[in-house]
Amino acid sequence: MDPVSHLIFDVESVADGDLISAVKYPQEAPAGELAIAQFQEELREQSGKDFIPYTFQVPTAVVIAKVGRDLDLIDIVSLDEPQFRPHIIADHFWRGWEKYGRPQWVTFNGRGFDLPLMELAAFRYGLSVPSWFNLTGPGYKQPRNRYNIESHLDLHEFLTNFNATWFRGGLDLAAQLVAKPGKMNVKGDQVQAMYNAGRLQEISDYCRCDVLDTYFVFLRAMVVMGRINRAREKELVAAAHQWLLERRESNVGYSTYLDGWGDWQDPWEAPANPDAATQVQSK
Repeated sequence: MDPVSHLIFDVESVADGDLISAVKYPQEAPAGELAIAQFQEELREQSGKDFIPYTFQVPTAVVIAKVGRDLDLIDIVSLDEPQFRPHIIADHFWRGWEKYGRPQWVTFNGRGFDLPLMELAAFRYGLSVPSWFNLTGPGYKQPRNRYNIESHLDLHEFLTNFNATWFRGGLDLAAQLVAKPGKMNVKGDQVQAMYNAGRLQEISDYCRCDVLDTYFVFLRAMVVMGRINRAREKELVAAAHQWLLERRESNVGYSTYLDGWGDWQDPWEAPANPDAATQVQSK
């Protein structure tokens, strides 16, 4: 089997109501869900958005795609499924990275959310990860250096030249540019309510879909970087499609993703009706 060279991942997280209560409202000491609701109301008044900062959150689903050196999709796993215990998720996340020889992390906007949240989870749960939190040697070689894409390739930063521009549309848009489903039945701001309702498996299934979108955006980024050509990309996409078809019945997320599947139309290929193309060109 092709060795794991890339770990493409996505994190879904929920607010820690007890932490919010202790930090934000120590005198009132509201119960967990009440503290979350109170904080969200304050955020809405301030900015019109109620997304709670990652510093007050814990991972509830982390899905990782194992990708080989030849960029083939090897496997997709949801950490600590079906228990979804945050401290076990965090431990498996960092131990897995070490187990596979510290492959490249790949995310979409993971620099600003997913990786900091998992780093904070290591801090919260007392996990030692010296090979990641390595502050010795030249700064540009340290794994956490923003421009060290050998350790972490953030596809959002790739598309925006390290946030020189604003990529309006996010992963949803990037995925649809390569004819993949993008956001479907669930969006990130629904996760807290789903968690409160005990719908943890659905959160994990949704997270799998985001990871699949990220994988196909990653493949197109590899084309743009010149690591592969379009023909190889098509082979990899077809292989991943077959991989999903074989596992369709095993996971609702895969079935949902396949229902929204699209095939990218290569504009460089000859049209199906050459006569029609000639007619257009002659006008």
